[in-house]
Amino acid sequence: MAPAGHFLAISDRTYRRIVHTFLSAAVALNDFAFRAASGLPHFSDCFVLALSNGFSIRRLPSVNKNLFARWRANFFTGLAVLLPAIASVLVLLWVFSSIANITDALLFFLPSKLTHGDGGQGKMYWYWSMAALLLAILLISLAGKLTRYYIGKKIIQLLDRGLLRIPLLNKIYSTIKQVNEAFTSNKSSFKQVVLVEFPQPGHRAVGFVTGEQDEAFHQGGERTISVFIPTTPNPTSGFLILVPESGAKKLDMSVADGIKFIVSLGAIPPEPSLGIRPVPSLPIPHG
Repeated sequence: MAPAGHFLAISDRTYRRIVHTFLSAAVALNDFAFRAASGLPHFSDCFVLALSNGFSIRRLPSVNKNLFARWRANFFTGLAVLLPAIASVLVLLWVFSSIANITDALLFFLPSKLTHGDGGQGKMYWYWSMAALLLAILLISLAGKLTRYYIGKKIIQLLDRGLLRIPLLNKIYSTIKQVNEAFTSNKSSFKQVVLVEFPQPGHRAVGFVTGEQDEAFHQGGERTISVFIPTTPNPTSGFLILVPESGAKKLDMSVADGIKFIVSLGAIPPEPSLGIRPVPSLPIPHG
């Protein structure tokens, strides 16, 4: 007879083989039965480790990967749904905060202990900032109404002359004034979206007509227009090019759609379509 210890060792090894065979068969049957069932846990995600002191069942990394993939999909789906609203609120708060830094000074006549926190040493309360913004809108509206009358025009003229006599400030003021007059007097500025060849022949870029140039820029008797081509996704910078009128193609899209097309890297197409057609004559008044 074999020693008792040797018999127990053989029986234990045989038992482990039987259990391993049974588990392998269960894995195969489970895979066959649930392979087509989407989202159900598979028993094949487990494997058996035979240790000297028994068995242990451990999850394969595929389960963790599946859970992570589902979490990642849910996260990005929720982010896609909430991001526009969150971004809109953040932009609105940033704009309000930037404007409030200027308009808050209009409430100089009120005691700081009333309008600011921490006994007048902290930031202005948001409702007082809102009141200052409304006050600024009211003052701007009154100034616009005042310029319709003779006295208001005279006041604006005196203010204009005074600013132009201040050194250094007159350079800044005159430049800003000229740019403002150029956009307010020229009705065609940023009113038309065009397609031009840029940066090389065969390539196209979306731009905005900013005006018509004088005869010094005309080519062969044809009118020359200036086109601003914004960069993407930041349309505040870009390129200014001068092209003959025949070199610009009018796009059947509004300026707002053109800006959205540029900011979105072309992901948001204009509605209903790009509708490209040559422009025989852009609506640009002769200077």
